[in-house]
Amino acid sequence: MKKCLISALLSMLLFQGAALADESRSSVLIERETGRILYEHNAHEPLPMASTTKVMTALLALENCELNEPVTAGKNAFGVPGTSIYLAEGETLTMEQMLYGLMLQSGNDAAVAVAEHVAGSVDAFCRMMTARAEEIGCENTVFMTPHGLPNEVHHTTAWDLALIAREAMQNEDFRRIVSTKRMEIPWENHEYNRVLTNKNKLLSSCEGATGIKTGYTNKAGRCLVFSAERNGMELIGAVLNCYSWFDQAAQILDAGFEKYEMVTLLSAGERVCEVEIIRGTVPHIGVCARVPLRVPMEKGKLPRLETDLPPALPSGVRAGDQVGNAMLYDGEELLLTVPLYAMEDAPESDFRFHIRQVVERWQAVSP
Repeated sequence: MKKCLISALLSMLLFQGAALADESRSSVLIERETGRILYEHNAHEPLPMASTTKVMTALLALENCELNEPVTAGKNAFGVPGTSIYLAEGETLTMEQMLYGLMLQSGNDAAVAVAEHVAGSVDAFCRMMTARAEEIGCENTVFMTPHGLPNEVHHTTAWDLALIAREAMQNEDFRRIVSTKRMEIPWENHEYNRVLTNKNKLLSSCEGATGIKTGYTNKAGRCLVFSAERNGMELIGAVLNCYSWFDQAAQILDAGFEKYEMVTLLSAGERVCEVEIIRGTVPHIGVCARVPLRVPMEKGKLPRLETDLPPALPSGVRAGDQVGNAMLYDGEELLLTVPLYAMEDAPESDFRFHIRQVVERWQAVSP
């Protein structure tokens, strides 16, 4: 709890220069690659989240199904209250079409159809949702519905919701769907298609917006999970119970991009350092990371690099073996940990190697 309080105070101080007035009940902003919290306001308070629930519904569907799978609406999907794509009982769409109806039009009927298709029942699907949230790292999230209609037990936090959105935005199909402004899908027994319009106004009004999902009920208020990418950095945020949801999200994004930038300390495959080899045919080898050492930093600052490596490695190490870790810090805050790998082989020395060394030294000193 003390660490969360310090993080919250720090983020508030960092955003003061952007004159941010937060009107939400709860909010958070993170950087997508590292998950670093750039701003938070009551981010760990359990709250209802309305249709932002559907981020997890879509993620589970994409993880467990093919886009071209036929999904048939059963009797439980027909006539679900609230926003709808007006599925008829027995109507069949592809999973991809259902997901467009789910994420653009926020169809509650599509949510039930998807849930029953994936897990056999809504209850089983909700258990899958909660378990997947725990895997992602959510600490205070319970799903009781696939759509977010009011339920006393159904809740999350702004922080957990941002984690779920971060996981979902790693899926290219999810990214494509939630960034789509308009889509037409079939409508059984109609002479025309369903026309779906994305309810997320940020896609048209916010620079670099990439998604994600709106939500509203009387109990939850206006909720929004949002994201945008500028200058090679993508930020993900959430606001819960926020009347000025789109304006608030845009302000939080603008403040984040104004304060932070992505800093690449080393490229993927670039030599981090060298490590001595014990009794090998080479005296040392280089080590590198397979991914860039890249983190969000307050503009004008650089991260501190530390390595966790043994003082020396035994011979026999092969190129590609993991030999340690690299860490990037901002002050005392750990931002990133990545494995380090050997860049070259370090063969063991043998009798022939030692004889060759003796000969080479003798030749070097001979007149």
